[in-house]
Amino acid sequence: MNNTDIFPQIKIERPLYQKDQLREQLRYEDTKKNLLSHCCGEKLRFKRIITKAVPSIRWLGNYDWKGDATSDLIAGITCAIMHIPQGMAYALLGNVPPVVGIYMAVFPVLVYVIFGTSRHNSMGTFSIACLMTGKAVLEHSDPAYFKDLDVLEASSNTTDVSTGYTPIQVATTVTFVAAVVQLAMYFLRLGAASALLSDMLVNAFTAGAAVQVVSTQIKDLLGISLPRYKGYFALVYTVIDIIKNLEKANHVAILISVIAILILCINNEILKPIVAKRTSIPIPIELVAVVSGTLISQYFFLSENYGIKAIGDIPTGLPEPALPPLSLFKDVFLDGTATAIVSYVTSLSLAMMWAQKVDYEVDANQELLAMGASNIVGSLFSCMPVCASLSRSMIQLVVGGKTQLVSIIASVILVGILLWLGPFFEPLPRCVLASVIVVSLKGMLMQVKDIKKFWKLSKLDAAVWIMTFFTVVLVGMDVGLLVGVAMSLISIFIFSFKPYTCLLGSVPHTDLYLDITKYKGAKEIDGMKLFHYSGGLNFATKNIFRDELYKLVDLNPQKEHINRKKLEATQKKLENSTKTFNEKKLVKLSGKINMTLKCVIMDFSSLSYIDPSGVSMLQNVIESFRKLNVSFYIAGCSDRVYDTMVKCDLVGNGSEAIKIFPSIHDAVECVSFILGIHSAVEDGISRIT
Repeated sequence: MNNTDIFPQIKIERPLYQKDQLREQLRYEDTKKNLLSHCCGEKLRFKRIITKAVPSIRWLGNYDWKGDATSDLIAGITCAIMHIPQGMAYALLGNVPPVVGIYMAVFPVLVYVIFGTSRHNSMGTFSIACLMTGKAVLEHSDPAYFKDLDVLEASSNTTDVSTGYTPIQVATTVTFVAAVVQLAMYFLRLGAASALLSDMLVNAFTAGAAVQVVSTQIKDLLGISLPRYKGYFALVYTVIDIIKNLEKANHVAILISVIAILILCINNEILKPIVAKRTSIPIPIELVAVVSGTLISQYFFLSENYGIKAIGDIPTGLPEPALPPLSLFKDVFLDGTATAIVSYVTSLSLAMMWAQKVDYEVDANQELLAMGASNIVGSLFSCMPVCASLSRSMIQLVVGGKTQLVSIIASVILVGILLWLGPFFEPLPRCVLASVIVVSLKGMLMQVKDIKKFWKLSKLDAAVWIMTFFTVVLVGMDVGLLVGVAMSLISIFIFSFKPYTCLLGSVPHTDLYLDITKYKGAKEIDGMKLFHYSGGLNFATKNIFRDELYKLVDLNPQKEHINRKKLEATQKKLENSTKTFNEKKLVKLSGKINMTLKCVIMDFSSLSYIDPSGVSMLQNVIESFRKLNVSFYIAGCSDRVYDTMVKCDLVGNGSEAIKIFPSIHDAVECVSFILGIHSAVEDGISRIT
């Protein structure tokens, strides 16, 4: 059935407009408002401002205590247990006492719960942020304070110069600097930079980060001791050391790891789907594994009899609040800034992934406020800069956590552990914890298979994925993110240099104008060239625009001007010559001249942006066409583009000012009337007057 049988023919009757006439008649007004009027507007009421700045008010008010509380409770208990060994281990990377890692899971996390928008980010210690902080601690702390701490390679990285600062003081100053930087980014609204983190980039980063995390757990799965490598290519060195030390593997640790992994996999792949059909309460298998491992290790003396590594001593007590020494602010500013950016990008990339999986939104700018406020409080309670942990966040999601109430529960439990129950978990085998982490990363590791889909969709995007993934795996997470963002920018830059251009033709008896190379029913109008340009027109693309224009309209004004001068000279020579002149040469010169083109109409309906360089180029092109008596018009440009043209004096009231029309149909009808060209649409639609 034809569309004409369904829809009636529409007759369009309205005045013909130019852009300035349309603005004047319809009372165009710039809708930009100053800050005062914006804040005083009805839309930004006090309640809305508060709920936006403190998202916890909104989700706590709508919290499903019957449906979600049990899942959050189980997830909170499991994450609390995860915080203990991870916090202690990553604190050593920061060259501070192990208990600092536990502090980081309490004080700053409670602040993040209030201001954060991610429901599943488990904030606290993270290897990269702790390593970057540890570098500053080694450089600026007094070497005397390292004598009683378990700091790897401290003697080779510190000097004998006494600074008078403790490792805690340096670490908290770095945290304070990171907080200041993140809060400054929040007030400058730099959270929009998260747009650079495409789904492709986040997918590659998280898959590579999962490989990194698994590599750090292999030594615990095998029960071997390896040096901890700081900096880049850590995974490469770790794999080499694992291969060298395979003969030293603890067979009992391997057996425990295999049993734990099998039980966890059977639960996740078989039991979990069955239980999910009967009840919404998941089996807390990770919690069961941790508690069971602790009890078995304690009563069977696995550490003493079989050399099984346990998580070790957990000290008790809470830190006293203290201001960081601001005299160190200048010395650690670069370290704090770098740590702030890396921790924010890492946390945001994870938050975006969880939000995509569970279908909710994350406010990139609000995350800056949440992390900045968290680090301000953390700097008062002996904490390093906080960051989301890939493994803990994944477990929080897998176990069934729904909201940041998980973090509150985990923090309360950790306070109790710090005060009373710490020694109970000291016998927990590291291989059990490593098994839980590795199994929880299965889904993230399987993202590697997505490369086939990405390759089919776009070779360039697939290249971004591959480079990001392998850089994260082989070099480091921070460098991987930098490479991914850089390649994403390069891909955008490349696409911006490939604007879509074509010539439009009129669909007979309509006001539609379509690409003549794709729509065979669209016909060109005699004497006119309708040039369509899609993209931005700036200093970088102006030459591409000009070349595409000359190519499609089949007229280069410079060459045309030269050919016309040659033709005039030849004709004059022929008139004054008494000899027989070679007429073939005259015919050849005449063939190079385009005498049929009378008008060029630029369809700028898809022009997203134009800068002064683009306007200047456009002005030169228009002048060059006018010298050949070819009229030049613009149609369909946005108000943003039009305003730029006005500011650059391309549009004005003089006789030489270019005419701009609100639609291409207005331009075609006007030019047809002025030049006396028969319009392909005038037979089907009444002439617009």
